[in-house]
Amino acid sequence: MGGSCVQRRPASRLQVLFPFLLPLFYPALCEPIRYSVPEELAKGSVVGNLAKDLGLSVLDVSARKLRVSTEKLLFNVDAESGDLLVKDRIDREQICKERRRCELQLEAVVENPLNIFHIIVVVEDINDHAPQFHKDEINLEISESVSEGARISLDPATDPDINMNSVKDYQINPNPYFSLMIRVNSDGGKYPELSLEKLLDREEQRSHRLILTALDGGDPPRSATTRIEIFVRDANDNFPVFSKDEYRVSVSENLPPGSSVLQVTATDKDEGVNAEVNYYFRSTAQSTRHTFSLDEKTGMITNNQSLDFEDTERYTMEVEARDGGGLSTQCKVIIEILDENDNNPEIIITSLSDEILEDTLPGMVVVLFKTRDKDFGENGEVVCNIGRDIPFKIYSSSKNYYKLVTDGALDRERTPEYNVTITATDRGKPPLSSSTTITLHITDVNDNAPVFHQASYMVHVAENNPPGASIAQVSASDPDLGPNGRVSYSIVASDLEPRALASYVSVSAQSGVVFAQRAFDHEQLRAFELTLQARDQGSPALSANVSLRVLVDDRNDNAPRVLYPALGPDGSALFDTVPRAAQPGYLVTKVVAVDADSGHNAWLSYHVLQASEPGLFSLGLRTGEVRTARALGDRDAARQRLLVAVRDGGQPPLSATATLLLVFADSLQEVLPDVSDRPAPSDPQAELQFYLVVALALISVLFLLAVILAVALRLGRSSSATTWGCFQPGLCVKSGPVVPPNYSEGTLPYSYNLCVAHTGKTEFNFLKCNEHLSSGQDMLLCSDSSGALIPLQGGHDLTAHPETLTLVSSTFVSSDISYWFLLFLAYYCISICRIIFRKSITNHLFVFSVFTFC
Repeated sequence: MGGSCVQRRPASRLQVLFPFLLPLFYPALCEPIRYSVPEELAKGSVVGNLAKDLGLSVLDVSARKLRVSTEKLLFNVDAESGDLLVKDRIDREQICKERRRCELQLEAVVENPLNIFHIIVVVEDINDHAPQFHKDEINLEISESVSEGARISLDPATDPDINMNSVKDYQINPNPYFSLMIRVNSDGGKYPELSLEKLLDREEQRSHRLILTALDGGDPPRSATTRIEIFVRDANDNFPVFSKDEYRVSVSENLPPGSSVLQVTATDKDEGVNAEVNYYFRSTAQSTRHTFSLDEKTGMITNNQSLDFEDTERYTMEVEARDGGGLSTQCKVIIEILDENDNNPEIIITSLSDEILEDTLPGMVVVLFKTRDKDFGENGEVVCNIGRDIPFKIYSSSKNYYKLVTDGALDRERTPEYNVTITATDRGKPPLSSSTTITLHITDVNDNAPVFHQASYMVHVAENNPPGASIAQVSASDPDLGPNGRVSYSIVASDLEPRALASYVSVSAQSGVVFAQRAFDHEQLRAFELTLQARDQGSPALSANVSLRVLVDDRNDNAPRVLYPALGPDGSALFDTVPRAAQPGYLVTKVVAVDADSGHNAWLSYHVLQASEPGLFSLGLRTGEVRTARALGDRDAARQRLLVAVRDGGQPPLSATATLLLVFADSLQEVLPDVSDRPAPSDPQAELQFYLVVALALISVLFLLAVILAVALRLGRSSSATTWGCFQPGLCVKSGPVVPPNYSEGTLPYSYNLCVAHTGKTEFNFLKCNEHLSSGQDMLLCSDSSGALIPLQGGHDLTAHPETLTLVSSTFVSSDISYWFLLFLAYYCISICRIIFRKSITNHLFVFSVFTFC
């Protein structure tokens, strides 16, 4: 719109040049157009050709809807000629009251484009009112003692007209006693006064009648008359005297009714009744008398009603002090009303654009409004502002007119509408403000591309999935409305072969669900990446891409595979050698296996399923390392076989087995004959040693049987059947809370039987055991004299069968000591022979020594 200056359509050459000449005359064009009309102008009278003064043609008047906007429709525009016409009666005294300058503020509004022009119509006064006295008759009392030259103030006439049409002169009828004097005040007001030209004599004439005429300055002049009745009374030669000739006071317009405004004081030197002074209003407008009251006794002026600076800025009144003798003196009282900030500013919306496109450029005018404040000065100066963080701003286009324009990018998706609150604040203290809220709707355009909810997607799909299953879903949103926000999905790129892409995955255009078209194999394809596109239906269409990475998760569908130990060419297991002197912890070999799966499914563990000697080797659970758990014993075989199972961590787990052949030897030559598959040639020396071992074992067994039989026969003759029963097979007595350990479960190659007999303080033990028996091993068996087995569960069960415990006499021990010694000697000799057999490597000498010893 560009301000409030005139813009015209191109119709002629001059009009074409007008936009180029406009900047030169811009200051003049922006000045308000002034017209001057007299009041009481007849309706329909032409004030001026408004269209011409605005630079508009006659056609523009109707095309651009030229009209006048004002609070009181006193004027209108002729649609045919563009003349500004009088529409209603113009009474300057009613419109402007007592103001000297009467101006009417008008706004001329044109559209296409919208513009507003200011018009000032000055209403000139005409002499349409005659002067008027407050009273038709004025009664005066004058003492006869009044000296010549004394002046008596008279009530002036009032005329609502101003300047030359106001009261200009007063006249009285000729008489010998009084002459008329006119007093002019500082504000230009004229007040009539009677001047005594000749001393009065009550005895000669008690009263005097005069005619006072008031004339205004009109042409022809208007006049008004009033009668003056002057009563002469006795002498009162002193007039009341005011402390001031003129009283001035300033009061706030917020002064509450009944408040004291000013007190006038007059004194009289007379005594008695002549000194009693009363106060009265003189030469005061009726409106002022209604607003203020004067106490006749005290001279206190108070306000009867609320004051309003906006209606009347100043009150002027005449106060007369009259004593009891009738003498009076006048003073002038001026009451100035101080403006207070008691009127809130008003906001008037002139033009409003309801809907705004969100791609509107900054600077577009959306609202045109004006402000008004009835207060004066700073109290009437208005500043407008709007809230922060909104893409709008306001600036003043002309006096009290403002524009609301866009000040930034609009985004309907973030804010579909704005509630803009315009606040008008004046500069008073304290400032007053008013606000109004307007709603601006933002219209959508396709300015937003679809946005995926994630920057990238990653999904895990278990291998061997069923074809056609949903594996993922991508989702994008578009904040635009209607087709601008409707999104469809497609696959635009992939790291798979273009021909193979359709056989792997597809996407639903409406929902964004990604389907698998085939079963995936983790071992063949562990991951692939797709580029998906979301496109809206706007014009032009906007789109966005996102990457989808599909990770094919492994399932436990592959069993472990043993790499070492490997099988021989013929499918047989190979062997590993172990030094005979290997210490515990010696690394023998390592089982190596792999699993085609990954993750937990490929986490392998190693377990021993079968071993020739369970306690001889240890196997690392995770490493597969085979180490010696102890040193090789005398009775341990030289060849050991381990069956190892390799299990993965899947559910259910899959496994594989490996067979380890371990041979204890100090050199490869020593172990080759033992592990060779070919038949070895017979060794006469080895056969001889074998036969010697067999013969020695038979001899030892026969010797032991002979010793045992001899001992048995001796015991049978010297002891009772009950005592002998303790040594019968299967009998064991528990001594105290301990039993011998079960050595057959450990690494010892033999088992020992124990028989213990208790009787009183005498004790006889074959072997003594120090190991505690667990609760599961507390059941022992003994036989009574009848040959039955009796279970024993604790120490108290021993006393329950006293017949099983037979006292062994010391005589029996002494007489059979030789048999026990012989038995011990035989056992010792056999052990020595075994040791010699192991250490000796000779043949004939060894055999001769053994038979000689036996």
